[in-house]
Amino acid sequence: MLDLRLSWLSDLCNAQLVQQGLRGLEKESLRIDPKGQLSLKPHPKLLGSALTHPYLTTDYSEAMLEFVTPPYSTNWEAVQFLCDLHTFVIRNMGDELLWSQSMPCNIPTEIEIPVANYGRSNEGRLKTVYRNGLGYRYGRKMQAISGIHFNYSLPLQFWEPYKESLQSSKSIQDFISTQYMGLIRNYRRHAWLLIYLFGASPALCKSFLEGSNMILQELEPQTWYGPYSTSLRMSRIGYRNQSQAALRISANSLEEYISGLGEAVSNSSPQFEKIGVHVDNQYRQLNTNTLQIENEYYGSIRPKPPADSTKRPLQALAKSGVEYVEVRTLDLSMLDPVGVNQTQLRFLEALLIYCLLLESPPITVEDQKEIDARDLLVAEEGRRKGLKLPRNGASVLLESWALEILSPIRIIAAILDSCDEGYVSAVDSQIAAVKESDLTPSARILANLRETGMSFIDFSLKCSESNSQYLSELALSSEKQSLLDELVQNSFSEQKILESETKLSFGDYLQDFFRR
Repeated sequence: MLDLRLSWLSDLCNAQLVQQGLRGLEKESLRIDPKGQLSLKPHPKLLGSALTHPYLTTDYSEAMLEFVTPPYSTNWEAVQFLCDLHTFVIRNMGDELLWSQSMPCNIPTEIEIPVANYGRSNEGRLKTVYRNGLGYRYGRKMQAISGIHFNYSLPLQFWEPYKESLQSSKSIQDFISTQYMGLIRNYRRHAWLLIYLFGASPALCKSFLEGSNMILQELEPQTWYGPYSTSLRMSRIGYRNQSQAALRISANSLEEYISGLGEAVSNSSPQFEKIGVHVDNQYRQLNTNTLQIENEYYGSIRPKPPADSTKRPLQALAKSGVEYVEVRTLDLSMLDPVGVNQTQLRFLEALLIYCLLLESPPITVEDQKEIDARDLLVAEEGRRKGLKLPRNGASVLLESWALEILSPIRIIAAILDSCDEGYVSAVDSQIAAVKESDLTPSARILANLRETGMSFIDFSLKCSESNSQYLSELALSSEKQSLLDELVQNSFSEQKILESETKLSFGDYLQDFFRR
């Protein structure tokens, strides 16, 4: 079946259709002072309102910037806009720097991580209280971990001929959603490969962990590391902690996904009931449900609906179906100034198309256990020579399985190269990294740490300084400068309007919000 779909895709017209898909990036970065300490300053005024600016906001912490690009038809445009945003930010944040690593800078205590503040409007307070809840539930340090999200969609004009090629009788909306959910299942099955190839967090500052740990060794007095680790961000001490381990959100259909996530945002958790909601005249969390809102679910990939400010995400998915997917597996690439490069994105795009074309049977409970085990094994020991991964009740060498997957992905890359070159080269780079693990980002970072004798903090600070210097010297066109200046002013005006229109008490606003 895959061969037939690859044959269909190889038609030049169909290849050109695929190329017209949209790509967007979301990147998180901590602000730090010149000594590498977490910034305790408010979100810089010169960057606009974090509540209403479309491209420059904050994530969990007041010190965690989030850069958001619009959707573009090429990876180059998305990366270029991300570069422009970085240049603008660095020129407007004084002597502060952007932390280049996914794992946080030196943070002595949890309470020193400031929660993001979005002002006095009910919309702003909701965002802050939600983040308070994350801190109470999972700890503030975990929320200070940064990453890159890649948003991807195929063009609308792709789907009708693809539907015809599969002889599907579904409505076009149902067909598109079904295909995206199949892509998501296959991505879950193959996410371990991205963790191996692009994991870039094999070490961390000892301040991140309190006391001893079971999976890391001491590299030097201030640094823990995993000798074969690829992504501590995706390990048991990162996002993939035990707090949501029992949360199984099925992607076997859009209906099952909506139902599973709907239960999680509706059913109270005894564990979170102990925290309380409104305690001592302060909101600790939005509610006591397993998830306060849909965004709390830490999935490696999410189906996303068309933007609709009048509906909650699950309502929008139920009404309008899946419009694009959000990939959430990527670490910040600290050796790249903006944390990601076009080679990574070209490979990721080819992988996503492979996940779409490949047959995608339902994921059973046993399948999901293997998926979780693989992801953790690769995150914590992915570069161990001869490492075997669980697959269908047996085990297989990581290298053999990776090369097996990369073979059809290279065929897809060759098809994409007929319209825009660089895809085969991107895949070949990953084939080389599979055959020689020293070429992976995680291995290169550890090699740098060993060669320099520097601590994780000092080496990361050096990279942060170098990246900030490079980005500050990039040219910013007068048109782009004017646009970003205008967006800053507009964002303050929009926040002011929201605050002036706030009439309901926050408690009443919350009730209305959750009744939607």
